[in-house]
Amino acid sequence: MKLLILEYATAQGVEDPSITIEGRAMLHGLLDDFSYHHTSFLISDKSLPLDGGQCRPITISGDLEEWLEENISHYDACLPLAPEENFILHKITKIIENQGLEVVGSLSNGVMICSNKLDTYQALTKVSPLINTEKIFFNDMGKLPELTEKKVVKPADGVSCSGVSVVNSKSRLLDAAKQIQSITNLPFFLLQDYVEGTSASVSLLSDGKTALPMSLNLQEVNLKDSSINYNGGKVPLEHPLFFEAFSVAKKAVESIKGLQGHVGVDIILNHEVHLVEINSRITTPYIALRKLLDFNLGRAILDATHGILPDTVQIEGEALFSKGSNEINLTVIR
Repeated sequence: MKLLILEYATAQGVEDPSITIEGRAMLHGLLDDFSYHHTSFLISDKSLPLDGGQCRPITISGDLEEWLEENISHYDACLPLAPEENFILHKITKIIENQGLEVVGSLSNGVMICSNKLDTYQALTKVSPLINTEKIFFNDMGKLPELTEKKVVKPADGVSCSGVSVVNSKSRLLDAAKQIQSITNLPFFLLQDYVEGTSASVSLLSDGKTALPMSLNLQEVNLKDSSINYNGGKVPLEHPLFFEAFSVAKKAVESIKGLQGHVGVDIILNHEVHLVEINSRITTPYIALRKLLDFNLGRAILDATHGILPDTVQIEGEALFSKGSNEINLTVIR
């Protein structure tokens, strides 16, 4: 099978290290996992050099989507790693499907639902405990009341902590909304209750019907000048709500058609599990988790899209990862 791995930031030649370091770290892991396959990966002529090991680099220039339309049919399958922001992952996944290739990951219908957090919440209304969320159109912001407690403001199509703020006044809410308006393609944003607790995520494998939770992960986030920043995390996380977190994440993923391969579910843990969002793709804890599992995680992602899930998941040790200025720092403890 001729496999193409597409990591968006590397293929686009994005120069901002704060954006590229997570993508490049995940790409490195995937190239290592798939080194025994007939595997190629895309890299922009504007990107920093990247050692692909036994995998073949395909250097591209110009528009990524145009290159895909013209060249992707030369491959049998494609594993896309791209942000849901502005529906980028959905667009790329649709191109892969339209060209008749196998998608090693979630299908476009599942990606579309998870690319809009409001659609995700509506799909999970009767399935998961959700945070109270209000949809506000930008042209209605003049009608907002004063806030009496902390609220979270976020774009409905954002990724990670991009554009997410914690506000406690109408003026801060308006400032945050204006910031979101400058980065989103949607005519509205989301206003949520602020929930205190431990930020975490669940990494799962899905065959499109059954989801298998692999690990509960700690998310290291901090609040600075009202903005929430993601700095890294730990795999696995020990927590009293471990089993409940697995149950919530499993039900959520199995409730949305088209989710397969690697899926990440962001949650907040306090006296219960609060679902924040679903990532229909490989997420950053992958770089740590792949070092701890008793099987090849990249291969397991491919197998999951073929309807095969591992019989068991065994994690040995723990791993800490953090965002440096130019790379992800990873420490594995056995």
